[in-house]
Amino acid sequence: MSEFDLLISSPVKKLFEGRAGSVTLPGKSGRFTILARHAPLLALLKSGQIKVEAAGGGQSFAIERGFVEAHDNKVSVFVRTRPAALE
Repeated sequence: MSEFDLLISSPVKKLFEGRAGSVTLPGKSGRFTILARHAPLLALLKSGQIKVEAAGGGQSFAIERGFVEAHDNKVSVFVRTRPAALE
């Protein structure tokens, strides 16, 4: 599986930083998945779940809103998490 660099961060802490095979996000216009070598992208995110698939297994994060930027095989996701996700 091809991988890309992924960073998921909130104002409080980094939620994920490392290599991933895919990330599925709750976009304003619907859910979408980013894979390695995705075309450049900037998108708004709505409340929902981010799902990360990486070599070490899958993880998910509940978010309220945010945005994602993808370019040069790097994906950065900046979010406001739901309060329960910070506990």
